[in-house]
Amino acid sequence: MLTKLENYPAQDLLIHGNPAFFHVDSYDPLLLLAAVVVLAAALVPRLSSKYLTAPLLFMLAGAAVFQLPLGWRLPDLVQETWWPLRLTELGVIIALTAAGLKINKPFSWKAWQTSWRLLAITMLLTIAAVAWLGWWMLGLVPASALLLGAAIAPTDPVLAADVETTAPVEPDTSSTRIALTTEAGLNDGLAFPFIHLAIAVLLVGPDLGAWLAGWLIMDVLYKIFAAIAIGILSGWLLGQVVFRLPVTDNLARTMTGSIALSLTLLPYALAQMAGSYGFVAVFVAACVFRQQESQHQYQQVLHDFSEEMEHVLVAVLMFLIGAYVASGVLNALSWAMVAVALATVFIVRPLAGLAALAGGSLPKEEQLVVAFYGIRGIGSLYYLAYACNHANFPQARTLWALLILIVVISVLVHGLTAPHVMAVLDKRRAARSIGS
Repeated sequence: MLTKLENYPAQDLLIHGNPAFFHVDSYDPLLLLAAVVVLAAALVPRLSSKYLTAPLLFMLAGAAVFQLPLGWRLPDLVQETWWPLRLTELGVIIALTAAGLKINKPFSWKAWQTSWRLLAITMLLTIAAVAWLGWWMLGLVPASALLLGAAIAPTDPVLAADVETTAPVEPDTSSTRIALTTEAGLNDGLAFPFIHLAIAVLLVGPDLGAWLAGWLIMDVLYKIFAAIAIGILSGWLLGQVVFRLPVTDNLARTMTGSIALSLTLLPYALAQMAGSYGFVAVFVAACVFRQQESQHQYQQVLHDFSEEMEHVLVAVLMFLIGAYVASGVLNALSWAMVAVALATVFIVRPLAGLAALAGGSLPKEEQLVVAFYGIRGIGSLYYLAYACNHANFPQARTLWALLILIVVISVLVHGLTAPHVMAVLDKRRAARSIGS
């Protein structure tokens, strides 16, 4: 039986029946705010400078708006995980498509040797080191400590625009940029087994015999290889549709958004339905699509559309991070948590990166850059939201505060220094190529 609306005061009538989100009388101002943020997503990247990057500007804007006495309240990150989960999920898969479309080098051990090192060594060392810091310095229970390490280990394709490789119409000349792009593209999915490991430790306990075999077979082997297979098939099929079927120029232009969204959503949905890792499938599909008619101008068109969508999601997500900071999410921080955050960015990732790259083909200066620019961002927040949506992790508020602090540090440190450092590397590489 329907309840009469007049039984409720207007200020208590809520959208979607969610008792912790926005009031109806806030809807129109929020709609206006959303329009302004989306418009800013198109304008701010053109207006941002080397001292104020677009993510930083959006984060500052979110903090400023939520300092105003508007009466808006954000969803609780521990109790209402659906919102951060879906928003960050969308941001990551769109960024993965844009990243995959940039990569001109085919899958091979030799071409991607730096990436394999980062995935096999750096990510595992980072998970272990951060989990240990969480247990030793913060007193996290083993499951929460492991979740912290697994969530923070993957580098972020969403905020890594300044260190990613070139657009499809330009050649891939920088081994550093290629390594950072491929790492961000793949480890956002390959960290998933360790998220599931943390959930298993929490729900089943530390008894290895109870879940180790199932975890290795399903969460590691099946889900990774199934995602790769789905990504390969999806990317190939969409490539056949675009480049083999007769399409007029006008139709190609009108298909841009449809194909870009299909390249993002089709492999992701199929992989998720198959119980595998959608992030891996999306990135692999974009890479495989890129290898078909790799010099075709349509590759650039699709990339530009995906990147434009990525800008919108970056604007929204960074605005919300600033809003949460202004709303007190960092109030749970202790000095020990600040120390762990700084150690993660300035010690753990650089040392884990150098350990993986030692003896590799990259020059020493490029090894230092790759090791340092393990940008943390939206992917880490997605993983924490995912885990909290599947189990009640102890000390979840501590984890949220710590991860958001690490993202803020990464936006500041990596965002402000990356354009300068990469410009210097590019100039030196160009000088060496001229000299040779």
